[in-house]
Amino acid sequence: MTDTELTDLPTTVRTYLTAHEARDTGAALAAFTADAEVTDEGLTHRGTDEVRRWLGTSSAEYTFTTELTGAERLDDEHWVVTSHLEGDFPGGVVDLRYRFTLRGDRIAVLTIAP
Repeated sequence: MTDTELTDLPTTVRTYLTAHEARDTGAALAAFTADAEVTDEGLTHRGTDEVRRWLGTSSAEYTFTTELTGAERLDDEHWVVTSHLEGDFPGGVVDLRYRFTLRGDRIAVLTIAP
């Protein structure tokens, strides 16, 4: 595992993070494979339709700020990005790890958890 600058992340990961923060569902969805799996809050969303629904609702419920605090390259296909969130969600503060598995130039698996 090596520490990585956020600017060194693969383009598709940076694209997803930027689009998701901007709540640009179309651009965020384009970063995923058609058979992608996203696990967030203990629920797994599979395929384009489920991931699209998750993207549309995952950050709409609360108001919060996000600060990317770290990134690690595990190998060419596996990356971990750490983000600090503060807002009006239960608990008010959380550090999340976004674990990306890439297939080619798209995200095949994304797991988000503390």
